[in-house]
Amino acid sequence: MGEPETVLITGIAGFIGSHVADALIKEGYRVFGVDDLSSGRLENVPKNAYFFKADICDFERMDTLFKETRPRFVVHHAAQVSVARSVKDPVFDAHVNILGTVGLLDLCRKYVVEKMVFASSGGALYGDVDAPAREDKKPDPKSPYGFSKWAGEQYVRYYGQEFGIGYTILRYGNVYGPRQDPYGEAGVVAVFTGRLLCGERPVINGDGEYVRDYVYVEDVAQANVAVLKKAAADAAVNVGTGIGTTVNQLFAMLVEISGIQAVPQYGPPRPGDLKTSVLDPSLAKEIFGWEPKTPLREGLKKTVEWFKGRICH
Repeated sequence: MGEPETVLITGIAGFIGSHVADALIKEGYRVFGVDDLSSGRLENVPKNAYFFKADICDFERMDTLFKETRPRFVVHHAAQVSVARSVKDPVFDAHVNILGTVGLLDLCRKYVVEKMVFASSGGALYGDVDAPAREDKKPDPKSPYGFSKWAGEQYVRYYGQEFGIGYTILRYGNVYGPRQDPYGEAGVVAVFTGRLLCGERPVINGDGEYVRDYVYVEDVAQANVAVLKKAAADAAVNVGTGIGTTVNQLFAMLVEISGIQAVPQYGPPRPGDLKTSVLDPSLAKEIFGWEPKTPLREGLKKTVEWFKGRICH
């Protein structure tokens, strides 16, 4: 048996990053994690991971970490993730999502990293769709967040072509599940669950007929495992279910699962929000053998169970 392969995960204390870390540790990888804890939580970091508190935009500190850890792979999840915040503060969004990504890529070049996995966004990238979006759909971002993710993808491709850094771009649907922040403005499943369990009246932005592709976080973590285990062609792939669900349908399912009767309040639509966002995940299956395993109802049940006893105390 050789030495375990080393992976550096940015955003390891976050909702998705921590699940990816769990999955990679289970597969035998040696995991190093970076997070500035601005939105991530220390308790999310797996006990078996080596954790460093750092801002990815602190390039000097990041250089030291690369020098010390010498990762074979980098899985990049640290980001400014709120569409609404990107609309209010596009400069901050670009600073974290574009400059932070370029800084990491340059360190990958300097320390000869074999492959980067870049967490992108299918919804924010494709714009409104009539049918599940395929990866060859022309990008049509509607928010600074979408533009910053698209720019990040271009830099990933550039460094791949120019310096031979292998890469996979994962374009996520609406990821949900345990550990998502119920107090933020992103993550409607966590927000609704938190409000229902705390006896508060949930607010639906717009008419509730906005359609999204909800993909369970543990399935997303397995997509990250699949792309690291396979030395396939450099590509961007969707990580979604191909199934659209309206916010009204989602709310009704959460009411039923939680057993808490509630009537939502309808508020104004959020700027930058799309009407329909659904992803076609067939390319991920074709290239990496990944497909979503968790039906929405089952994933929502697990999520509600996890939140019970963790909030409203």
